[in-house]
Amino acid sequence: MRIEVSRHPDIEKGGPYVFVCNHQNSWEIFTIAAMLPKNTVTVGKKSLRWIPFFGWLYWLAGNILIDRKNAGKAHGTIGQTADAIKQRDISVWMFPEGTRSYGRGLLPFKNGAFHTAFRAQVDVVPVCVSELHGKVKMNRWNNGVLKVAFLEPVRIANYQRENLRELSGHCHQLMDDKIKQLNTSIEREQAEKDKS
Repeated sequence: MRIEVSRHPDIEKGGPYVFVCNHQNSWEIFTIAAMLPKNTVTVGKKSLRWIPFFGWLYWLAGNILIDRKNAGKAHGTIGQTADAIKQRDISVWMFPEGTRSYGRGLLPFKNGAFHTAFRAQVDVVPVCVSELHGKVKMNRWNNGVLKVAFLEPVRIANYQRENLRELSGHCHQLMDDKIKQLNTSIEREQAEKDKS
């Protein structure tokens, strides 16, 4: 699969950031690893640490592990993640849907990523990945193209704690529109290729 990545030019001027990305399926272990910006860690389930090799490397690489079964611990993790951003001068990659969509489109967002950005006082960068569900087949050499767009940073300074839901809704709308645009672009390019 060929991955085409576009980045808004303002991203290079700032940071660290909270990157928020749509969450589709397990192939993201490979696709996201190929596009993760430098000095960026991810936030994952605490249970990942117990997966032999992958989980150990994931944890040792400085990624942040949360206990999703314990709401109190998860709220504490927002603080820990925000502190890590400030102390280690790192960006954090998060999936605000909280679960994989498996072809159901962009699911509703949870608010943890936005609370983290607010607490760390860093901007949010929406990252949009075209439809990946059902596109990868192991017995096929060419699995097409995956388009990724890093959108313009959304300024955290424009929001207060009371209107973080508005920030979440704004990012959801931006991402939903862009993902549809990326999918349409891929379909159009494929149709043109099929004609020639």
